[in-house]
Amino acid sequence: MEDLNVSKRAHKLVLNNRRTCNLTGVSDVLSFDENEIILETDQGMLMIKGNELHVNRLTLDKGEVDVDGRIDSFTYSEQSSLGSKGESLLSRLFK
Repeated sequence: MEDLNVSKRAHKLVLNNRRTCNLTGVSDVLSFDENEIILETDQGMLMIKGNELHVNRLTLDKGEVDVDGRIDSFTYSEQSSLGSKGESLLSRLFK
């Protein structure tokens, strides 16, 4: 029963002064470096671009992520482009 509740949690993004970001509804962190973070959320894949990006807090069992750095953009992809859970990360990114 817990797995059903995890997939239905709310997705929320709070941005403060383009320096800190708090996210909920995150199911996986696909990749990250200091210029780009790619997250899988309940609303589709989310790409965060900026400079000196750091994932400060990551609690996947609660679906929460905190990001610090200079945040320049957020880009969502469509929910359907996530593919099936059995696909590899590379096959999902290079479709």
